[in-house]
Amino acid sequence: MAFVRWTQAKRVALQDLTEAHVAAFVKRRPQRREARRERAALRKFLAHVRARGTPAPPGSTPVSPAEAVAQRYVAFLRRDRGLAENSILVYAPCARDFLTDRLEKAGGLALDALDAEAVRVFLLERVAHRSPESSRLLTISLRSLLRFLFLRGETPRDLSAAVPTIRTYRQATVPAVLSPEEVEQILAAPDRSTPRGRRDHAILLLLARLGLRASEIVALELSDLRWRAGEIVVRGKGPRRDHVPLLADVGDAVVRYLREDRGPSPSRRVFLRLIPPRVGLSRPCAIDHIVRLALARAGVRPQPGRVAHLFRHSLATRMIRHGASMPEIAEVLRHRSQSTTAIYAKVSFEALRAVARPWPALGGAR
Repeated sequence: MAFVRWTQAKRVALQDLTEAHVAAFVKRRPQRREARRERAALRKFLAHVRARGTPAPPGSTPVSPAEAVAQRYVAFLRRDRGLAENSILVYAPCARDFLTDRLEKAGGLALDALDAEAVRVFLLERVAHRSPESSRLLTISLRSLLRFLFLRGETPRDLSAAVPTIRTYRQATVPAVLSPEEVEQILAAPDRSTPRGRRDHAILLLLARLGLRASEIVALELSDLRWRAGEIVVRGKGPRRDHVPLLADVGDAVVRYLREDRGPSPSRRVFLRLIPPRVGLSRPCAIDHIVRLALARAGVRPQPGRVAHLFRHSLATRMIRHGASMPEIAEVLRHRSQSTTAIYAKVSFEALRAVARPWPALGGAR
């Protein structure tokens, strides 16, 4: 990466990087359009470095009181709680939003004056246009932040109990699925004559053939590809590691991407961004974006929410319609509990019709 070589030549340490260094690097580029793209990419790189916990250098722009508390909270989640980075990416935005809101409304952070009414007002303003699941995650994140503030002595009382519980029903709906024909259309959608198309095709095959989660694809590293053993080590939720078979078509697509398009990078992640900085995909939503593009190209109507999960649902649905048992589906999808797999019982409509009782009619069923 040109910027890394430039910082090494200038003997600028990672923790000393500022916006001034970015501006100095970009000035060397005469083309205005290229300079604008580089500046945007390097600003994201600096934000990524700060999010990973690298302290801001002395003399740089001081952070606000709200941001200082948010950074301590993120460090607590990473160091003391041991949360995964994907979980931190869910918790941190809520913390920053709440602390910034408090700073603006109270004319100062004033956490010692925080009360249940302020928590209630914040929630009512945020959940009005959210889905039940998004609202539930918001309350979990806010409850975690309030516990942290109490444990660190920022608030005189634990206000986490003031955050209401939002109930969601796991088995309330039938999972959205793709037909086998739609799956094949989507797999054929990426233009495999381009680097983007080859990368996206390999990702789509991992979703469709192996039922991997978006977060598992993002976390996939080069050492997880066991070519001789013919398997992939999947980094699941928490410290869990699973071994899944490396199917022939999946392996061919991944090999082609690695040989032709990945290129050199200090990152050990398998799938990298296409624009600088050449690092691993940052969040599962990047996989959802890839799937949405493939859906649009294939002419398949997109679904709301986490569209990458469509392939996981579709794989389970095909299995159950071909006679697979719930334990077998749970093993393939690597569910910790078979209660998670129970939702797929509802997609076997033919089996449900066999046990359904007739609808009551006038004078009784005949």
